[in-house]
Amino acid sequence: MTNHLVIFDCDGTLVDSQHSICAAMTQAFEAVKLPPPDRLDILSVVGLSLPHAVAHLLPGTDAAFHDHVADHYKTAFRAMRAGGAVSEPLYDGITDLIAALDAQGWLLGVATGKSDRGLNLCLTHHGIIDRFVTLQTADRHPSKPHPSMIAQAMADAGASPETTVMIGDTSFDIEMAVNAGVRGIGVAWGYHPPELLLESGAAAVAVDSRELARHIGVP
Repeated sequence: MTNHLVIFDCDGTLVDSQHSICAAMTQAFEAVKLPPPDRLDILSVVGLSLPHAVAHLLPGTDAAFHDHVADHYKTAFRAMRAGGAVSEPLYDGITDLIAALDAQGWLLGVATGKSDRGLNLCLTHHGIIDRFVTLQTADRHPSKPHPSMIAQAMADAGASPETTVMIGDTSFDIEMAVNAGVRGIGVAWGYHPPELLLESGAAAVAVDSRELARHIGVP
């Protein structure tokens, strides 16, 4: 018998980090003397590993330049965090949902385009890091929608595809779930529209944390 596992994306699913992400990406582009992308363009690539996100924003440029811009993004984000300017509030109801899942015996994980350091700082700040048995980040995996993060999370938790659910706000999360053979549930409060999540293969899209709990199977 395998364990039941819920894997959450982080940015746009657990926390609303859009203001910090947009600010850091704007600073990164300014550092390389390029006009910053529009806010919606930046949000459209949240969830991808950072060099992949930059590649989407700068088509026609090479991988070395993507890494260069990504380094500037990391520098900007670190400076913002050191200055207390990073804003990553939990979405409404997330703390209660995590507690309810834990009480029901679900194991919890995260699969995110964040770095190990960024994810640990975020979850520790909110006092929920101990709730998660597996944390998978861009530092150790190919970018979403490759299924590597989900595969490792299931291995860590002793779960199978049939007993695993992936929760995310972007098409990259849902496509990753499809590629891993697990059920993907979208959330409507993040950075990609619900219709795109459904087109990408989401079994359902929740409009709030209570509806998400029902879709997962929490009474």
